[in-house]
Amino acid sequence: MKTALLIVTLPLVLSACASWSQRPALPPLNAPDATAPGFSADGKLVKKQQVSRHLGSAESEPRVDDPLPSAELTEDVMYKVLSAEIAYQRGDWQTGYVTMLGLAQQTRDPRLARRAAEIALAAKEADEALAAVRLWRTLAPHSEEAAQYYLSFVILSDDLAEAKPLLTERLKEARPQTRGLLAFQVQRLLARAKDKAAAFALLEDLLKPYLDMPEARLALAQGAFAKGDSERARQEAQTALKLKPDSELAALSLAQVTTDKNEAAKSLSDFLARHPKARDVRMAYARMLVEQKQYGKARHEFEMMLKEQPQDLTALYALGVLSVQVNDFGAAEKYLTTYLNVLSANPEEERDPNQALLLLAQIAEERKDTDAVLKWLAQIEPGEAFLSAQIKRAQIIAKRGDMAQARQLLHELKANGEREQTQVISAEAQILRDANQLAPAMEVLKAGLKQYPDNTDLLYDYAMVAEKGNQLDIMETALRRIMELAPNNQHAYNALGYSLAERNIRLNEAYELIDKALKLAPEDPYIMDSMGWVQFRMGNLKEAESLLRRAYELRPDAEIAVHLGEVLWIKGQKADAQKFWRDAQTKDPQNDMLKSTLARLNVNL
Repeated sequence: MKTALLIVTLPLVLSACASWSQRPALPPLNAPDATAPGFSADGKLVKKQQVSRHLGSAESEPRVDDPLPSAELTEDVMYKVLSAEIAYQRGDWQTGYVTMLGLAQQTRDPRLARRAAEIALAAKEADEALAAVRLWRTLAPHSEEAAQYYLSFVILSDDLAEAKPLLTERLKEARPQTRGLLAFQVQRLLARAKDKAAAFALLEDLLKPYLDMPEARLALAQGAFAKGDSERARQEAQTALKLKPDSELAALSLAQVTTDKNEAAKSLSDFLARHPKARDVRMAYARMLVEQKQYGKARHEFEMMLKEQPQDLTALYALGVLSVQVNDFGAAEKYLTTYLNVLSANPEEERDPNQALLLLAQIAEERKDTDAVLKWLAQIEPGEAFLSAQIKRAQIIAKRGDMAQARQLLHELKANGEREQTQVISAEAQILRDANQLAPAMEVLKAGLKQYPDNTDLLYDYAMVAEKGNQLDIMETALRRIMELAPNNQHAYNALGYSLAERNIRLNEAYELIDKALKLAPEDPYIMDSMGWVQFRMGNLKEAESLLRRAYELRPDAEIAVHLGEVLWIKGQKADAQKFWRDAQTKDPQNDMLKSTLARLNVNL
């Protein structure tokens, strides 16, 4: 029975329902990326070109909007709409879906079909969602949104034959000047299909009429590369480059699909020789040189980019990093400070200055300019690097003799969660230990272990402070607790084994502990050093020398040099021993182990 008050059109009641119900929107389609094909998702070797998100929305002639049906809202229709929504809200998606889909079929309103698709998608029911999307597309044949969902679903279900007519139509209707971008979109859409071979076959068929377009060849190159056919991909990219010899996108794609990285780099270099203004290619080439550790050549390419655009942030930062890499700290400082100044003048740039600040602090530390280190670290903004930067500040302040200020800085840090809080506790204990304030360091770690009794990092630090204070029972108890909590923690075995070997006690047990650590981390130079030292204590000088030389090759550390020097000294190779001790003295003039070893052996360097 109809009532006069309820004789309204269906679109009106749908608006009312939308405001009444907090319904989820359809999720993004993950439609073809809004960029032409490039290298990788993180932006390396990518030629970006903004294109339309929807297949055909900008590439073809404007489409006529689908008219909405005019239907009377009966009590029965109103009841079904509301009951479907209530059922869905109460968790009964099936009832809501079936009711909404039935109403869509009855009223021929595409929005009800869309709502049915929303319900099925929220319930993660792909088959039901596809059925609703098919109806939606039937009811709104000109809807770009419906077409997008339809294409996505049929391709994900590997029903490629069903997708072919629509894709063929879209390519055919596209304007010539935008058909190339549409070809890229089609390739990206088909890349989502499970059957890669069938998807590529369809792509070949779709693009067959347009093979005189370089974009079509590049889409085929991307498709072939996605299915693992590098040779076909390379052929298509080369053909695209022949069709358009100045195409940066073709040059980038050819480098991408060339499996031999040296050959890929040469192809980019050759393109730059012909087209020196090709900035995207130069950027890609420079990054490739960085990956190949050809830092000098990479610096040259970024310098050329900077010459053309003196305020280019990417080039400035890259040159700063590369200059640090080759120990050209003066140039690094110049580039990085310019980078920060340009970034400060352009606040709309969404770049993190923290890494540049950390590098500048590192440069200042190399120069032993602690004032500059503190200046740069103080500018670190809250984020991933903030906590470690503040800890570094505290360590420097403590080394300058102001222990109270250093500890206050650590106490004022807002550390979240166990990981950050234990970092701060360990840092405070470390600066106390370095200042030989062992009792306060033990108290800090004891308090931390009361809060986190099974934290292996705190237990290890506690053991090391106890070891320095010659409290061997406490040290051993803490290290064996770590072995219980983390049986594969090589550092606990190594620390206990080395401590026994250093004291020349329980050498067989020390050997077993270090041997276990070495099996867990066979290439760790410090554990190798421990094994060399226990071999020395056991009188196995040949084995000791071999292990210590190998450890020093891996890590030319001052303490390894001290151990190796002593082994050589005892073997009678005194000149060689003194050479290693001098190396240690150069690396760390204040090394306590070196001083005590030279004093014990009565050696003057």
